[in-house]
Amino acid sequence: MNEIDKIINKKNTISLLKDLVSIHSPYFHELPVLDYIHKWLKSRDLPAEYHYYEEEKITKFKGANIIGKISKGKDGPTILLNGHVDTVNICEGWIRNPLEPKSEENKLYGLGSLDMKSGVCAILLALEAFKEVKQDFNGSILYTFVSDEEGPYGLGTHYIIEDKIAENVDVAIVPEPSSGFTGMDFPCVCLGARGGYQYDINLVGNSAHAATPELGLSAIKDASKLIIELEKTQLIEDEKLGKGSICIIGIIGGGQACSVADKTTISIYRHIVNLEDKDTIIKEVKEAALKAGIQCDYEIRFREAPTKAWDGFMPYTVDEEDYYTKLFLETIEGTLGKKANISYFSSIGDFNQLASRLDVPTIIFGPSGQNFHGADEWVNVEDVVDTAKVIYNYLSELLD
Repeated sequence: MNEIDKIINKKNTISLLKDLVSIHSPYFHELPVLDYIHKWLKSRDLPAEYHYYEEEKITKFKGANIIGKISKGKDGPTILLNGHVDTVNICEGWIRNPLEPKSEENKLYGLGSLDMKSGVCAILLALEAFKEVKQDFNGSILYTFVSDEEGPYGLGTHYIIEDKIAENVDVAIVPEPSSGFTGMDFPCVCLGARGGYQYDINLVGNSAHAATPELGLSAIKDASKLIIELEKTQLIEDEKLGKGSICIIGIIGGGQACSVADKTTISIYRHIVNLEDKDTIIKEVKEAALKAGIQCDYEIRFREAPTKAWDGFMPYTVDEEDYYTKLFLETIEGTLGKKANISYFSSIGDFNQLASRLDVPTIIFGPSGQNFHGADEWVNVEDVVDTAKVIYNYLSELLD
């Protein structure tokens, strides 16, 4: 057994992943798992420090990340390894205890096992192997274990960027479960993702007695007409990301007792592709309102954001001919003996922030599994081992 296999193997992977999964860390409650990762890194003589931040405008959340950087002081590229340590909250329907990870055959069950404590595990093992094996190398490796990816704003990575910790990186690797996300066989690489904005349409009509509704102007009725027309919107199609989507996620409001509804708010999540942005959304709402013939006054209000720099998730794609991308795909083939499937993720994540705000190729690569954000979530353990090996080999090739 070589030095790499002594560290990156199934036994170590299951042990570390079980530890991570057993620490309950829903978004906004990540400190216990961050403490564990900090101690784990320190015990292996890998640099690790807390990066604290505070979002004062909306959530009032005081959060933390764990960051570290290894370098020999030689010129070369800087590789960013980014993984989120938080999970969604426990949902209904679990047959197993979500916080008592169970290994059954090649599956490991538990909350966050797939999304994305498996990716965090892969980064940690790859870093440990790299430190033990590579005595000299060029460039540097920056690693960030972040909070609040599953929360409303992706604050952990937002402040990694905002505080200029990730300045001058050349490529970002995010081991989110690309095979699990897409349903494609492992290995699968996502070379981009759709973006998205959440927004409300507030409609104001006129109240009247329910006995004489014709004397009023129903905001609910106009909202219904507007929803129907929005659903008919002809969306552009991107060659790689496909089409965006318009999802009505809520409708609230109404009138007083026995009265015509004079106020209604429609909440919408709009996934977007390249060449779409906030102006696209404003235009399509105005066109839908015109076609619907609505008479109510209305306003479009985008979700309030912590800063103007990050009020939505921008879509992105990575060129397959980019040097860093080609080398990553070659590393997969060299490590696993087969070519990677190429795909694109249909939703949003920290990878959107890294790609659009740092303007670097951002590659999503991780294991297969099922039920992320759902009951009885599980990950393919052998894929986690292979993900760690690919990351290690990529670091070795790129920084040689």
